[in-house]
Amino acid sequence: MKKAIAEFVGTFTLVLFGCGAAVIAGMGTGATSIDVLGIAFAFGLSIVAMAYGIGMISGCHINPAVSLGVHLAGRMSAGEMVTYWIAQVLGALAGAAVLAIILSGKASGWDGGLGQNGWGAGYLGEYNLLSALVFEVVATFLFLVCILGVTQKGAPSHLAGLAIGLTLVVIHIVGINVTGVSVNPARSLGPAIIGAGSNPGALAQVWLFIVAPLIGGAAAGILFKTGLLSAESED
Repeated sequence: MKKAIAEFVGTFTLVLFGCGAAVIAGMGTGATSIDVLGIAFAFGLSIVAMAYGIGMISGCHINPAVSLGVHLAGRMSAGEMVTYWIAQVLGALAGAAVLAIILSGKASGWDGGLGQNGWGAGYLGEYNLLSALVFEVVATFLFLVCILGVTQKGAPSHLAGLAIGLTLVVIHIVGINVTGVSVNPARSLGPAIIGAGSNPGALAQVWLFIVAPLIGGAAAGILFKTGLLSAESED
């Protein structure tokens, strides 16, 4: 129960602060580099804060793709992974719901945006499906390489949260204009479901942000399990 609560709180924080920075700071299609950097650091620093806040309890996955990678690397059971997934999705839904409540009080009105992920015409850089798929798979894979590498035996664990957070920052700097950056199915599901009434297109596209991160996370987990990317066997 402690681990589930920690994962709920962590994912709630990531969605509220990360997606909140994207919509409250007002990033639009003509975003400047300052807008991108600010949003990137909001997501990354949310990870850093939660890594040190809940890391000792649950490991601070706050991402179903991370939990899948950790499971396939041999570091957690399937049952525990499913518990994490449920807590993460519920946390993301709660974070998006609270963000929607805050935005609904904007005097000049609100278009219903909650930082939903997407691709194609009318979405940020208007990249196509292939670009979105490739970015999300590769970025999630590299994210998990960092996470699984810095948390393995012998790694400097006191720096893990900072390394993981900064990796998420650079992923966002590169990918915000491609997909808005998911690399996290829960982060995508929360805003897509809560904001479905005003943006049904995001819900229609959310499948990619479930499938692609899970593929990338699984690939990294398997490589660590085989020992190809680990300092020692994950047995």
